[in-house]
Amino acid sequence: MIEDVVKELGHLTLGTRLKRTGELLQAQTQAVLASHGFDQPAAHFPLLAALDRLGALSVGELSQAVGVSQPVVTRSLKGLEDDGLVQSAPGEEDRRVRRVALSRKGRGLVQRARRDAWPAIEAAVAQACARTRGDLLSQLAALEDALASAPLLQRVQEG
Repeated sequence: MIEDVVKELGHLTLGTRLKRTGELLQAQTQAVLASHGFDQPAAHFPLLAALDRLGALSVGELSQAVGVSQPVVTRSLKGLEDDGLVQSAPGEEDRRVRRVALSRKGRGLVQRARRDAWPAIEAAVAQACARTRGDLLSQLAALEDALASAPLLQRVQEG
């Protein structure tokens, strides 16, 4: 087996390691979503959840709410609008600012996700994190090992 250099370099490559773990979680979350009949990208669900919790938001506000750049939000919103999950309109106070809100279809999707998929995902991630102990690098290693030994979809299916 080849050495995991990123893991072995410790704090030096922590950003790369966190990104790698985030991508793994995202991919495994996508598998769980698909198993529950959702075909939207996992990365869209934080945007949908923010709009559900906070109501109509500008692109800048949505960017702040989910902690990603405005260009990323704008690209994601294009797909969500194309799928009929969100709608946008000029703001009332400043017509140059576009306000984005869930459509009826989007509200239905969020309701279904909240009921069917999100609890399963949250429980599977919590289960994967349950054995983490010690410093951050040890916790990260434990989470990576847990996700490698039993992906989220397997955890959901095994209940």
